[in-house]
Amino acid sequence: MDEDWQPFDRVKDISYRLVSWPSESGTPGEAAFADRLADLLREIPYFRDNPDDIAVLDSHGSPMAKNVVAVVRGKGTRTLALGGHFDTVATTNYLDLQHLACQPDALREALITDLESRPLSNAEARALDDLRSGDFIPGRGMLDMKSGVAAGIAVLERFSEWPDRKGNLVLFATPDEERNSRGMRALRDALPALATRWNLDLVGGINLDATSDQGDGAEGRAIYYGTIGKLLPFAFVIGQPSHASYPFEGVSAHRIAAEIMLALEANPALCDTGNGEVSPPPICLEAKDLRGGYEVTTPDKVWLAFNWLFHSRSSSDLQADFNALVHQAMRRALDDFAAKAGAYARLVSSSTPAVRIDTEAPPDAGKPALAGRVIPFCDLRAQAFRSRAVAERYTALETELQANDNPLDVTRRLVALLVAEVRLTGPVVVTGFSSLHYPHSHLDESRPLDRDFAAAIDRARQAIEARHRTRFRRREYFTGISDMSFFGTAGDGSNCTIVADNTPANLWVDQPPSDALDYPVVNIGPWGREFHQRLERLHAPYGFDIFPRFILEIVGEVFGQRP
Repeated sequence: MDEDWQPFDRVKDISYRLVSWPSESGTPGEAAFADRLADLLREIPYFRDNPDDIAVLDSHGSPMAKNVVAVVRGKGTRTLALGGHFDTVATTNYLDLQHLACQPDALREALITDLESRPLSNAEARALDDLRSGDFIPGRGMLDMKSGVAAGIAVLERFSEWPDRKGNLVLFATPDEERNSRGMRALRDALPALATRWNLDLVGGINLDATSDQGDGAEGRAIYYGTIGKLLPFAFVIGQPSHASYPFEGVSAHRIAAEIMLALEANPALCDTGNGEVSPPPICLEAKDLRGGYEVTTPDKVWLAFNWLFHSRSSSDLQADFNALVHQAMRRALDDFAAKAGAYARLVSSSTPAVRIDTEAPPDAGKPALAGRVIPFCDLRAQAFRSRAVAERYTALETELQANDNPLDVTRRLVALLVAEVRLTGPVVVTGFSSLHYPHSHLDESRPLDRDFAAAIDRARQAIEARHRTRFRRREYFTGISDMSFFGTAGDGSNCTIVADNTPANLWVDQPPSDALDYPVVNIGPWGREFHQRLERLHAPYGFDIFPRFILEIVGEVFGQRP
């Protein structure tokens, strides 16, 4: 299909232009990017003739970051969407070459000079070979993921040149993927009205995000039929402080936190499965003693936050599992501490322990007890907000923290405020979620729309494999957190409420509109090495040539058209 098309030079040219426009997340460059991209699209003859087929939609922030939506129309309402983000991570890790981070050719020469001047690690030696070969092109965002957006633009342009086009091809270009996917979420919310206005019926979507491959590309040439989900549950551990000379008069928050850490950290038993693939186990992203200075007392507050990835489970099930694991861990910690208190009492010839710790039974008379509890954040907030003054102080702090883009810090401070306001005493663990919930997704081929889309992709795969003597790997889940969680999905149903109720900061609560569109989405993108790093680089022969050809082939198969 369309075998005369030679996309390499066009995709390269667009990629270089996009990379030359700095667009780090949260910067004025990101905010200015949408208008520059819209101007680039208007250079295409179709959009010069049809300027109303480009929409620039507000997303978030100040200055306002925006989404770009561009549609090339054909016959009928059936529509395929191509999506990608244009924001990047920071350029500071280029160090002395930061001024070249958005100039791919100059950066390539400078990196080669640098790498040739000193002893190299294995990864650096591979990068030097890659850059010398000419097949790999560096630059901030070249891999992640402006080359993907560039390929989408080139495919859109080529589709506009087809005579008697069937269907409609739309491009979504969004900001903020590297932080909270606010661009794609804002677009998802605006899309029902836009689709009605433009008379579009979305039948499928392709996210164009990149893949890492440290080999010959066999892993990078991939079709992802779903994406991994993510929750970031927290445990705010409250102990009962005691003087170091009298440790059994209380219980250290660290002792409880340590047991929680043992229960969750990298525990393979907590891996989720889906469609034959296994997700990574939970891992701790932050563990903090919340004391601000030196004291000869045991710590009374410790904060833990875990990254939990999943393929198929619901957020409500994961929340229930997390709370149960925390409760069991606290019981083990307190039982162990009670046993040690008894052993210590025997050592000092005391008839009874200094304190008896019990997680279940009521205390006996004359024996002071510490009863452990797990409190979901929603219950803590409900208790605290009985006081209007507390609710106002909470809202004021949340407003003050809106510019803080560290979700763990914001969440910790909000929970700490409520713990102090209700004078919560330990041993207690408050649980909840400390960042945006990224839903998992996967094509469901029991649904006709998904089945037809998967079949069109497979026909295109076979054609490109035969024509270009290559192979594409089927992967069930895109393993990185991406806009794919919000592209084509109407959300996580009732679980959205469970997550929202237990997420302290509204900034990280996602609430899809009731009319959000639902259509099948896959991820197919370029490949390269070292995302976000100084040596980030794209494999050009695939990214500028085979990859855009594959996307165009899928377009033809979805619409049943040969140009």
